Amino acid sequence: MSGAAMSHPTSTSNPKPDPARHAAEAVPDARRDSARALLRESFRAAVSAADPLEIVAAHLPPPHAGGRTLVVGAGKAAASMAAAVERAYQGSATLEGLVVTRYAHGMPTDHIRVIEAGHPVPDEAGEQAAADILARVKALTENDRLIVLVSGGGSSLLSLPAEGISMADLKATTRELLRCGAPITDMNIVRKHLSRIQGGRLAQASRAPVTTLIVSDVAGDDPSAIASGPTVPDPSTYADALAILRRFGANVPASVQSHLERGARGEIDETPKPGDPLFGRVDNRMIATAHGSLEAAAAVFRAHGIQPVVLGDTVTGEAREVAQVYAALVREIRAYNAPFAAPVALISGGECTVTLPAGATGARGGRCSEFLLSLVVELGGAPGVHAIAADTDGIDGSEDNAGAIADPTSLARADAAGTPARRQLDAHDAWGFFDAIGDLVVTGPTRTNVNDYRAILILQP
Repeated sequence: MSGAAMSHPTSTSNPKPDPARHAAEAVPDARRDSARALLRESFRAAVSAADPLEIVAAHLPPPHAGGRTLVVGAGKAAASMAAAVERAYQGSATLEGLVVTRYAHGMPTDHIRVIEAGHPVPDEAGEQAAADILARVKALTENDRLIVLVSGGGSSLLSLPAEGISMADLKATTRELLRCGAPITDMNIVRKHLSRIQGGRLAQASRAPVTTLIVSDVAGDDPSAIASGPTVPDPSTYADALAILRRFGANVPASVQSHLERGARGEIDETPKPGDPLFGRVDNRMIATAHGSLEAAAAVFRAHGIQPVVLGDTVTGEAREVAQVYAALVREIRAYNAPFAAPVALISGGECTVTLPAGATGARGGRCSEFLLSLVVELGGAPGVHAIAADTDGIDGSEDNAGAIADPTSLARADAAGTPARRQLDAHDAWGFFDAIGDLVVTGPTRTNVNDYRAILILQP
């Protein structure tokens, strides 16, 4: 779900639940506040583990002795990665370059220009930035060096449509795939085959050696899927892209359909594949992953005497359905102390999806808040269960919040506020639910992105 960001308070006055109807939800304030503070601390640790300003320097090559050093990149972390490169090379290399990031995700730099553009739907600002980046890369010689900074969000931000495809058609295709609930990996296979710069084509355009630093936002950390892999061999094909459109019943513009069909017939060159000699001059380095952030969060719970259980960083599927599975696990733990005994924190990452019905209106929020609202509905105010779900980039879907937080009183407080959970879930308005009870998590842009963070804290009732 996408839309204009709005500013909202991070907390409001919370009405008292009716103890006669919600006795199990009467959580002592101190215990509730402590659990919520711990969940927020764990989220901060997850984000910090992927902070480019802290991690980029250790992965950079030594300063280039001869020729130019061109820095280009795209993604939600692009600006902070560029700033980190400038800080690391200060006084030891002559830098120039351009990176493109999401609107409101920029930050000051001295030598590397930062452009803001559209996400998750691409726009003309991103198209112009991508064209500029490709032109600069093509001008490099063997004596120069190219540093590419890649992070989640780069697929839409680094959009340079293939010949015969307009930006309007690329926008329409992106919106249609989002509406269909296509996973990000499938979306990127399609986008790579509609691009002049993604799917390894940026590396193909460079005569200079390439070093790429990658902050992963995809399940499994496949570098070819992150920002649609501008410097990575692409194992997918035009035929794969067509199969994805058929599988989701996506109605795309005629120019897009024609381009993919021509590619499948061999009339258009494929993206460069694994084994292509050009990648001998490319060094792709993964510098931050979702799993690393989950481990950082786990250390926070461990330090507080709570057993952390990392359930994985590759969780995908419909957000509300994933929450139903997690709720079943929570009920098993509460009833039988199995397979884990309370107190325990269930931690996971990945990227769920929210599929909107055709013609849906009034949807607000994103996959993290929808997951959490579904969990609230499924657990029905179970005592001792607190949870957080938030996107590590600081923006969950259509609004300005990173996600939300919930506890055993969430249902009762929402009822009192006139925003019953089931109604809000059916309307895909998780943002409205959590805003009404003051439980949005608002961080602002974090300028990094290692996908979603979820933690369910189960205490002894």
